[in-house]
Amino acid sequence: MAVRVFVAGGTGVVGRRLVPQLVARGHQVTATTTSAAKLGLLGDLGAEAVVMDGLDAVSVGEAVAKARPDVVVHQMTAIAGKPDIKHMDRWFATTNRLRTEGTDHLLAAAEATDVAHFVAQSYAGWNGAHEGGWVKTEEDPLDLMTGTAAGPGMEAIRHVEDVVVQAGGAALRYGGLYGPGATDDQVELVRKRQFPLVGSGTGYSSWVHLDDAASATVLAVEQKATGVFNIVDDEPAPAREWLPYLARCAGAKPPLRVPKWPARLLAGEVAVRMMTEGRGFSNAKAKRELGWEPRYPSWRQGFREGLA
Repeated sequence: MAVRVFVAGGTGVVGRRLVPQLVARGHQVTATTTSAAKLGLLGDLGAEAVVMDGLDAVSVGEAVAKARPDVVVHQMTAIAGKPDIKHMDRWFATTNRLRTEGTDHLLAAAEATDVAHFVAQSYAGWNGAHEGGWVKTEEDPLDLMTGTAAGPGMEAIRHVEDVVVQAGGAALRYGGLYGPGATDDQVELVRKRQFPLVGSGTGYSSWVHLDDAASATVLAVEQKATGVFNIVDDEPAPAREWLPYLARCAGAKPPLRVPKWPARLLAGEVAVRMMTEGRGFSNAKAKRELGWEPRYPSWRQGFREGLA
């Protein structure tokens, strides 16, 4: 059944893939951007385009009230520019606010407008708790990275999940996103050999192609899903496997290897823990409950095709 969907953050890397998928399924989409210059892009994707400031409660309230959607989908982030894992607290500062204040504004607007369902973006790439096995389910805790530059971001992710699930919605933990526009800066660092392999490279990560993240979101909208879902591909893998493979696909030399202690000085604690202790995630629940099957079941296929 076709519904009215409000996509907050329609011009982000996921939003640009999500909007046309929703439209193709017959849904009526209103999508937001912070820039009037991007209204035309959203229109070309098939959405009713709206300028909205996700950090302004009045702006959010007016946009949602005017659209009167059946479902709100929260895709607002502000991750741009060269990756800066050492200073992730600064790099993610606005995104963290969008995941806390912005989420609260959207939920308040949804409640005021009697919106029936809410879906929000969360994250599950390498941030599973460091005890136990290397692959985590939704029942396992996330690593809050307390005391590191990633700490504020992990607290913001926890806020999204807590308030959205409490409101009867779904939090979709996307893995490391790749695809058009998502990993360009990262690939450039790999080509310049400025993305080294730290220590033994035993830390696991999970990946998901943008198109697969979008298709899972469509299913969560249509099925009125509730709870937390890991939206990742079938092959969580250690850095010592995926990073050299990414370099080969990008036509680059193998990544340099750096011991943990200089890496900690140069790139920070978060990069070291990600590369040496990170935990990946299982997609079994999303497959079982949403009927989701990724088009790119492995990052190997996705990296190869995307960089061919």
